Amino acid sequence: MKYPRLASSRRLATLLSLLALLLVGFSACADTVGVLHKVLGGKAQPLPHYDHILVVVEENHSYDQIFGGSGEAPNITALAQQGAVFTDSHGITHPSQPNYLALFAGSTFGVTSDACPQNLSGDTLASALSTHNLTFTGYSEDLPQVGYTGCFSSGYARKHNPWVDFASVPTTDNQPFSAFPTNYSQLPTVSFVVPNQQNDMHSGTIAAADDWLRQNITPYAQWAASHNSLLIVTWDEDNDTDANHIPTFLVGAHVHPGQYAETINHYDVLRTIEALEGVSFTGQVASAATISDVWQP
Repeated sequence: MKYPRLASSRRLATLLSLLALLLVGFSACADTVGVLHKVLGGKAQPLPHYDHILVVVEENHSYDQIFGGSGEAPNITALAQQGAVFTDSHGITHPSQPNYLALFAGSTFGVTSDACPQNLSGDTLASALSTHNLTFTGYSEDLPQVGYTGCFSSGYARKHNPWVDFASVPTTDNQPFSAFPTNYSQLPTVSFVVPNQQNDMHSGTIAAADDWLRQNITPYAQWAASHNSLLIVTWDEDNDTDANHIPTFLVGAHVHPGQYAETINHYDVLRTIEALEGVSFTGQVASAATISDVWQP
């Protein structure tokens, strides 16, 4: 009678060992699933591809001046809260002009001042898009006519219009803001909007620029959310500090709202635009970082 009991005990021990192995295997599988969940639900989301990306460039104010609680920019604040706000975004340098060049063409081209005119050559966002049969247009408020190459006109300043500096960019891509379509589906693949020097905070007030954005850009932001489109609002530089800490935020389709603490600059923004549209990287953005953690599944 002892032998059957011993056999039963051995069978029980064997079953318990098998059960332990199964539990270990299940635990490992669960850990793997957890890791995959974190990866798929976090920073490894695939980039969306947008029908339209609109970039608006404001002027000469720091992150704290806009988002520091002054209450001078209620529309900008409300708009930013609908999207991804970068709390550690920076301009490349001072003064204005080289930052615009960095944002449009991935380099400052050795420009260290606002001297006008600049006549430059090299790849740009416009040429990268054109290579893939995608389109670009820059819209400048107070630009007196299509393709204008002068340095100043009313509130327009060429130093804030980098696409005019490149002979390779067609003159028809250099448009006054009055040509900005009210039917947003007619926008090019990527467009820039540069308000005049009163409405971009350069010479005017934060409140005036905030109201201009409310009237002219907020309707696009509302449309973009349901039309596979994106709005990027950034500043050329801060109020002339070494930190050069500027506001930058993204609003539109596929954007997960919140604050994001990674350090970014104009090169990272340009690289992200080019990555979203699947075109080659321009200039120094080849060694910049693509913003990859703000996109919804």
